[in-house]
Amino acid sequence: MRLKKKQKLPLPEQDMKDMEDSANLLETLLERVTEYGKTSIELVKLKTLDKTTDIVSSLVPVSVVILLIASFMLFLNLGLAFWLGEVLGKIFYGFFVVAAFYLFAGIIVHFFLHKWIKRIVGNYLVKRALK
Repeated sequence: MRLKKKQKLPLPEQDMKDMEDSANLLETLLERVTEYGKTSIELVKLKTLDKTTDIVSSLVPVSVVILLIASFMLFLNLGLAFWLGEVLGKIFYGFFVVAAFYLFAGIIVHFFLHKWIKRIVGNYLVKRALK
């Protein structure tokens, strides 16, 4: 009994088969790279959405608190202005005193606390974005 030897394809046919295999491998690789790119883009979109949602959702409660404090300050200042106006003899004098106080406070904040406030707000937003 004779063992059959593996037949070799003629050289041109072998080359054609190798080229087809290479083409299939290249196609598969290209498909995988395309899928990886699409997946990476989708991941970046989802991460961006997550960070944006986190920052906005953390800013909403802060905005509500600021609105409540602003309302409180408005009515406190109106009451103070009317009271000072009564003490000083004319109602509008009280409003002038309160306005002068806020002018002075605004100048102090602008020249001395501007960078400090900017740094605090910037650090808060960066922490929320990197969380």
